[in-house]
Amino acid sequence: MKTTADNAQRQIQPPVQPAVKRKVKPSTVFLHLALILGSLVMAGPFIWMGLSSLKSFEQMFSIPPTIIPDPIMWSNFVDSLNAMPFGRAYWNSFYISTIVVLSQIITCSMAAYAFAKLKFPGSKVLFIAFLATMMVPMQVTLIPLYLILDQLQWVNTHLSIIVPNALFNAFGVFLLRQFMLGIPKEMEEAAVMDGANPAFIYLRIMLPLIKPALAAFGIFSFIGIWNNFIQPLTFLSSTELFTVPLLLAMFKGLYVTQWPLLMAGATISVVPVLIVYFFAQRQIIEGIALTGVKG
Repeated sequence: MKTTADNAQRQIQPPVQPAVKRKVKPSTVFLHLALILGSLVMAGPFIWMGLSSLKSFEQMFSIPPTIIPDPIMWSNFVDSLNAMPFGRAYWNSFYISTIVVLSQIITCSMAAYAFAKLKFPGSKVLFIAFLATMMVPMQVTLIPLYLILDQLQWVNTHLSIIVPNALFNAFGVFLLRQFMLGIPKEMEEAAVMDGANPAFIYLRIMLPLIKPALAAFGIFSFIGIWNNFIQPLTFLSSTELFTVPLLLAMFKGLYVTQWPLLMAGATISVVPVLIVYFFAQRQIIEGIALTGVKG
């Protein structure tokens, strides 16, 4: 009986299909090689910066160039932190970036909601004017902005960096508006039928749905404010008010530049940005992928 049952079971089971080898297209190989080469080109300066931060001054300019530092100068990081008030500069950059990012998320999301969902006369013309400001270089508006801040007595204060950046960001308005255009109108109509006003729709419906775009914009904004150099250079003169990029520029002397200490300071300054990107890279990719080009 066992033999009969085993034979019947073998007949029921389908034959095992041999594994099919997938053919790799030459275009796929070329694409991966191009991406690897591009990533190496992008990462090259960061790798060189990290290696240079561990070299001595002589190794920086040795011929032939020394790639791997020998000996490794870990003291460069300590000397870099002691040479300049980096702790204060880190705090200045951190709290300025945080305030600006939170403010831009609020103002840009409100403006994006108005442009995407609220119909009012001149909305398209005003939105085009918003986008047109992205084509105006910062250097063009720097002197008028300085004169305004001087009249307000905000020069050489952090308000000169925080307020102009916190109130307006055309890229953020555009990014969030495009995302909101992809949200179905039926959700708003259902909320209106239940008696919801625009403020309720914005707070309870729109903001939860655009979290990926808000996260992506927040990261871009944080990186931009953290790396902001020209505004602090123009508006700040007291060392205790300096941000990290401005403090790094002080390593460059008139006759001699301590390049190992400068590279160590630059490496330290990149760490917060890398940490933020590492923990939020999924939100960045999702936010950009889901942002349409509608409208």
